[in-house]
Amino acid sequence: MRIPTPGRWPRRFLIVALFTRVAWPASGFQTETTAVGDRATRLRVLLRDELAHWYPAAIDKQAGGFHQNFARDWTVRPDDNKFQVYQARMTWTAAAFAEFEPSRRDEFLGYARHGIAFLDDVMRDKEHGGFHWILDRDGKLDARLGDEKHAYGLSFVIYAASRVRAVGGDDRALKVARDAFDWLDAHAHDAQHGGYFEAIRRDGTAITSWDPNAPIHKRTDRLGVYYGYKTMNSHIHLLEALAELSRVDDRPIVKERLREVFLIVRDKIAIEPGALNLYLTRDWRAIPAHDSFGHDVETAYLLVEAAEALRMADDAKTWKVARSLLDHALDWGWDDQHGGFYDKGDSFATPAYDHTKVWWTEAEGLNALAVMDRKFGKESDRYAKAFARQWEFIEQNLLDPEQGGWFAETARGGKLIGDGAKANQWKANYHTARAMMNVAKLLGAAGPRD
Repeated sequence: MRIPTPGRWPRRFLIVALFTRVAWPASGFQTETTAVGDRATRLRVLLRDELAHWYPAAIDKQAGGFHQNFARDWTVRPDDNKFQVYQARMTWTAAAFAEFEPSRRDEFLGYARHGIAFLDDVMRDKEHGGFHWILDRDGKLDARLGDEKHAYGLSFVIYAASRVRAVGGDDRALKVARDAFDWLDAHAHDAQHGGYFEAIRRDGTAITSWDPNAPIHKRTDRLGVYYGYKTMNSHIHLLEALAELSRVDDRPIVKERLREVFLIVRDKIAIEPGALNLYLTRDWRAIPAHDSFGHDVETAYLLVEAAEALRMADDAKTWKVARSLLDHALDWGWDDQHGGFYDKGDSFATPAYDHTKVWWTEAEGLNALAVMDRKFGKESDRYAKAFARQWEFIEQNLLDPEQGGWFAETARGGKLIGDGAKANQWKANYHTARAMMNVAKLLGAAGPRD
């Protein structure tokens, strides 16, 4: 996200001591300017420590790309496969950090270019175009893994390659980004109803229907959804990918598709009073499902980011929808006792029925709270209070105090779920790194109080 043009930091002290653990003496508070700087510094330190575990240890020198499995102590475990989404996310993070930390620019651009080379040389389908969803651990097609492609995975190839191009100016990265977008748009764009068909055969044929007589595993796509349906999950990530692509590719079709997907997410997928339809028919009719609080708060941020790419940074409707997504998550998916967002629940039932605290949800929640506090903090202290509680839960329960890095999941009260492994094919570093970079930028940009 390109942080919205900062205003002056509102007059409040609710998160002044955050990250510094300073006491609040009765005679007064630490000066806000100093505290804000300390918070930003602490986040930068945590971010550097986090990424030091990933790079260069994740570089797969034999098969290419990045290793996908790390134990709690960061020991590399054998990879089961090479997964498009993970490989692209690791590439995006390296490029984003190269931009964020100029002193490490060359080093992290090197990691990002390593990732682009793997996407281009190995995950590109040289026969039919596009990019493979999954390959075996040696980078080969495996009949047991299948050869279908998916819009969700292609969105991350676009996202990663666009950021590498933006940061490093690489022609190869631009070609990867454009090729992924052009192939997806040519084969999966829905000209009648807008948005994209999601499941695609290897040859580029969009799969638009499912066989009711087939067993369930033959009716569903890579995300476990019946063929022919559209999803919130794919389209919010297409939104972030197109926003990123629009900054390095000025072709009119890119801006046109960005605007189209933006309006779909804002006006069809997001609904009052602040939830997201998870599954939808081709013509955007909702299918009953739960409320995913993590996607709610992530989409609040992605809408703001996309609006900025569309030069609509001050669009009142977009901010209203984005804010409503966070407010609804705080109303129905927030843990008042321990802090943190629950994983899922019903739109109008409390408490939520799945109290799991998932690393990416908590990271995206921290980011969204900071963005909304920046925009609306003068109207309400709600986001500042929740931000402080959110960080407290993360620091006490999701950050590994012994080995570093983020755990994947905890129970409601913070008890670790699982063995503490730091990576698998779905757990890379892009959610955590992006959140820490964005929040550090927001805090670092804070001016004096009114």
